[in-house]
Amino acid sequence: MTHFPPAAPAPDFPFRARRERLLAHMLAQGGGVAVVPTAPERERNRGTNYPYRPDSQFLYLSGFREPEAVLVLVAGDRPRQFLFCRARDKEQEIWTGYRHGPEAAAARFGFDAAWPVDELERRLPELLADQPALWTGLAAHPEWDRRVLAALERARANVRAGTQAPCTVHEISAVLDEMRLVKDAAEIALMRRAGEISAAAHCQAMRAARAGRFEYEIEAELLRVFRAAGSQFPAYPSIVASGPNACVLHYVDNDRRMADGELLLIDAGCELDGYASDITRTFPVNGRFSGPQRDLYQLVLAANRAAHAAVRPGNDWNAPHEAATAVLTRGFVDLGLLAGAAEDLIETGAYRRFYMHRTGHWLGLDVHDAGAYKIGGKWRPFVPGMTLTIEPGCYIRPADDVPEAFWNIGVRIEDNALVTASGCECLTGGAPREIGEIEALIAAGRDGA
Repeated sequence: MTHFPPAAPAPDFPFRARRERLLAHMLAQGGGVAVVPTAPERERNRGTNYPYRPDSQFLYLSGFREPEAVLVLVAGDRPRQFLFCRARDKEQEIWTGYRHGPEAAAARFGFDAAWPVDELERRLPELLADQPALWTGLAAHPEWDRRVLAALERARANVRAGTQAPCTVHEISAVLDEMRLVKDAAEIALMRRAGEISAAAHCQAMRAARAGRFEYEIEAELLRVFRAAGSQFPAYPSIVASGPNACVLHYVDNDRRMADGELLLIDAGCELDGYASDITRTFPVNGRFSGPQRDLYQLVLAANRAAHAAVRPGNDWNAPHEAATAVLTRGFVDLGLLAGAAEDLIETGAYRRFYMHRTGHWLGLDVHDAGAYKIGGKWRPFVPGMTLTIEPGCYIRPADDVPEAFWNIGVRIEDNALVTASGCECLTGGAPREIGEIEALIAAGRDGA
């Protein structure tokens, strides 16, 4: 597997610098043509589409956000970068807004040339002629698979005219996943800002929550802060889970009325210029942690700290999970939730009754971002520039062998981390985690209501 070092983006065209890195890799592998489409538009119901979001691989390389676009890179003695996009159409722009058109798109995003996307069927076989390989992603968009394979077949049909078609097809996703795993300076700046916006939204949620309000009212507060700060979308459906709902890992109904004495678990983050943030905070609806809530919260917070300390160069991907799991399992024993030696409970997986997910995932253009977690069967080592989540938790459902005081308590504390040369930087520290800070923020919100 090829490993890509961190790259410093060009000041005007960071996207062109990324394309140049890809072209250099392709040339080292013998050259060829890379063809990367954006995502298709999707119909939500009759007459209405889902809000459009470009394909992440395409966005990473181009910065171009309009639908119906295809990126083509030619790696050879004279590397070339092309874009196919929608032509300017004054009539359509009245209905759907501004289009760059090929000329403006080429100038703004640093392409050597751009053409109307309607010309793709004719030009692509010509660009594939006498090239050793086709580099593209397959199985993501079935309609695209048919189009690119049809272009390859047309290139083969021209053999009688004295040209050769690519004889090798490379899956480009693995190459781009490796490139995207280590973030450049432009990406890190966006992710810092996304973390700041999302942290501010969680603070507002803490101020606004109180018994009697509905979960969706708090979701509305989150979305308002996201959009008011310039975020285009939530990065994923927000989880606003009160009481027993906090023990449902992917709860998204957000329609329950919150009650006094319960915890509220919020897992929500914004997307800014394509880059995701992903924060979870858990706090008491009435502003004060009860004894059992405090015990479980402090346990998860200790696991969060242990995982943070394990994120540093020299450690591998699994180190934060091992650190968090060790802290949580010992705590489960101390609180009477599990019986036995912590080492045995970890080895048998018994701890998964109350902590059933991993401690994190890569983060970037996708919430669960690109990049392999293992190399050659071994956990991947951390290097500066990687970004990930750190999200230990515990979820206590009612059961005869569980003390009733802990029933229906779900706690997760999730942060976003950037691997640095000496450890990691927390990108989401603006959302409080300490019990005293949380209670003070909630109290200030009540005083100002």
